[in-house]
Amino acid sequence: MRALVYLGPSSAELQDRPAAQLVNHDDVVVEIVGTGVCGTDRKILLGRFPARPGVVLGHESVGVVREAGPQVRSVGVGDRVVVNPTLYCGWCVPCRRGATNFCRHKAGTEVGVDRDGTYAEAVTLPERFVERVPAGLPFRSAVLIEPLACVLNNVKAASVTFDDTVVVLGAGPIGMLTALVAARRARRVTVAEPDGYRLERARERCAHVVDVAGTDPAEAVVKATGGERPSVVFDTTGTGLDAALRLIDDGGRVVVMGFDDTYTVPLRPLQLTNRGIQLIGAGDYRADIFPVAVDLAAELDGLQRPGSGTGPVLERLVTHEFPLERYAEAFTALGGLTRGDGAGGTGGTGRPPRYDALKVVIRSHPGPVGADGWPVGA
Repeated sequence: MRALVYLGPSSAELQDRPAAQLVNHDDVVVEIVGTGVCGTDRKILLGRFPARPGVVLGHESVGVVREAGPQVRSVGVGDRVVVNPTLYCGWCVPCRRGATNFCRHKAGTEVGVDRDGTYAEAVTLPERFVERVPAGLPFRSAVLIEPLACVLNNVKAASVTFDDTVVVLGAGPIGMLTALVAARRARRVTVAEPDGYRLERARERCAHVVDVAGTDPAEAVVKATGGERPSVVFDTTGTGLDAALRLIDDGGRVVVMGFDDTYTVPLRPLQLTNRGIQLIGAGDYRADIFPVAVDLAAELDGLQRPGSGTGPVLERLVTHEFPLERYAEAFTALGGLTRGDGAGGTGGTGRPPRYDALKVVIRSHPGPVGADGWPVGA
């Protein structure tokens, strides 16, 4: 089968790999329809997030069950499913306590990082890491279930309530999903973004959007909100903690979401203790959050902002699709792999990345698709 293999920073190629097949009695072989390009995938290729050379990339995927082992009960051949790539052992101390996101046996189990992922024609996984997609959910909505689970985990960790004012730094797919979910609880949600393309997309979907291009994000947001500081800040960029700490109100919560292993920021503990600021890192989502994300995707799919055009909210976040062999174009649409987006959003070039897409999907299935985006007959 064809698969996109990570060779090292700025290097990946399509290779022929052995076809996915059943290994254990509870295994499922999923024929991959498509995989969303995650910011983590791009950070891996930029050398800003560690991954094992030789691994097949990709983890935000949906597909159709092609084979099922004799012990599989929850799904069957032909079912549309979404992959839960956050594997866990189930028997270590954290897992037995329910904290499967902190499983102590992660080595070799991170799908698309150190275990072969889903930028491929098929993948083999244990049954418990695939969930049936709700009937009628379009392909483009279903492919956002995994990032939605990430967002649910972080919004839950922030304990957002109706009296909170929230600022989301970054209007990429995770930022937009965070704004959508937080808005179900918070009094007001404001999205801050410097990129022109993402600003335009955010304004189509959100009531409060601030352009922070060429300015200090914290100052720009405070000015735009009439001097009011938020009680919760989500940094979805991975490089905005400094701005978030300067922006947050006393007694507020800052949630660090974006991944960038090269970003550092000086931190004075007294800054937190004197102002009563909570700095939150939620980690991966627990196993019990993923089915919630599946259900929420079906509910959000029927919502849309008045005047925002036709189509479900989640489905409209996917702006571009590319076949597997055009993976380089997919990454180019998301800023490319030569212009960094490191600390401060400028990387080593002094220029921020430029985006030509919001959510990009790489399709593994080459055949014709129906109006719902799924393969004909699936």
